[in-house]
Amino acid sequence: MVSRRPWGAVALAFLVAGFTGRAETEADLREENKQLRQRLENVETELGQIKKQLARPAETLVADPKKKPLLASVEMELYGYLKLDAAYDDSRANVGNFARWVESESTRPNDDQFAMTANQTRLGLNLAAPTVNGIKTTGKLEIDFYGVGAAENKPEVLLRHAYLNAEWLDYHCSVLAGQTADIISPLFLPTLNYSVGWWQGNIGYRRPQIRLTENLPIAPDWSAKLEGGVSRTITDRRLGATDPNSGDDAGWPTLQGRASLNFPTGGKRQGTIGISGHYGEEEQHLTAGGNCHHHTWSANVDVKLPLAKWLTLQGEAFVGANLDSFNGGIGYGVNTNTMQSIVSHGGWVAATIDPHPKLQFNIGAGLDHPHEEDLPNKARSYNSVAFINGSYLFTANFSVGLEVSYLRTCYKGQEAGDDWREQLAFIYKF
Repeated sequence: MVSRRPWGAVALAFLVAGFTGRAETEADLREENKQLRQRLENVETELGQIKKQLARPAETLVADPKKKPLLASVEMELYGYLKLDAAYDDSRANVGNFARWVESESTRPNDDQFAMTANQTRLGLNLAAPTVNGIKTTGKLEIDFYGVGAAENKPEVLLRHAYLNAEWLDYHCSVLAGQTADIISPLFLPTLNYSVGWWQGNIGYRRPQIRLTENLPIAPDWSAKLEGGVSRTITDRRLGATDPNSGDDAGWPTLQGRASLNFPTGGKRQGTIGISGHYGEEEQHLTAGGNCHHHTWSANVDVKLPLAKWLTLQGEAFVGANLDSFNGGIGYGVNTNTMQSIVSHGGWVAATIDPHPKLQFNIGAGLDHPHEEDLPNKARSYNSVAFINGSYLFTANFSVGLEVSYLRTCYKGQEAGDDWREQLAFIYKF
């Protein structure tokens, strides 16, 4: 008897197995879809939270500085330049790397010199934090290498600026705290010479201070500015090698102030005229015992006039006493023989000409004239400079400049000094 396979049973078994497998596959797919939908909902929730976070005010993003790295809350900008100066003087200029005054021909007749230095190389860092509650805070740190070094190729760092500035935008006022330029006489001679006219008619330097500034809008394109502050009294004047006191230990700081007016001069250019002054007191301990007090003061005016896109005129004038720490009086503040303050006056003017985007010329002159009756014998009694320079921009960063200047320094009771100076500068800005 021939056996017959149960084909019907076999077919039925495969059919049942197929439906069962399909059912299991559909169940898996439904579970997988459910999980995907849940993940998608989680992603949408997280994305919504991120959008809300980005829409929040800037101050809430840095509300907890302990949880934020420095670079996330403060913007930083590195700037500065590398500079090489090479200069020739046909008479002995003090100090050589830059020219302050000329030594008397009585002591150094026609003593020419050559100098080369990279000390004016400058590095700076601008800081800016997010505006919080209408307060904008910024800061600056800047150095060069004109500190007193052991040798010409071993310069030391010199701190130029280190300050913070908090500005209340709605009230147009600000508070500055730290070291920066004086409030008085804010302009400077546009020279390649590092000293920018100091001891030659341009007074003012840098010192620690607290400064208040108020900007006052007057009319479209017209505004006024009021600045006032207290600053560290600095003299570095000692009556002898063993004198521990330099005269800067008076019980109150030096006061400075300036009022200025900004006005249109044509096109989008803004001119400025300002008046400023300072007053302070120095307390000098005498070798024989007791104290001697010296007052330091100045009254100044500054003007800057951009007359055209290619032409800017500017200048300053001053009168004051005991101005050595402000780079006035040709370095004299007090006559240590009579213990009287030395009165001086002076100023400078300059024109900047930009005939081409890559080319700039500057021409100017300045003088500093202490009162001769206040000076000891053989002291510097008059110091002047006249200069012209030009700079060419080879690239956006690299420029070369050449400056020719004539300096004349007169002395009380001895021969004057005259110097023709030629200075070549290579500058790479970043």
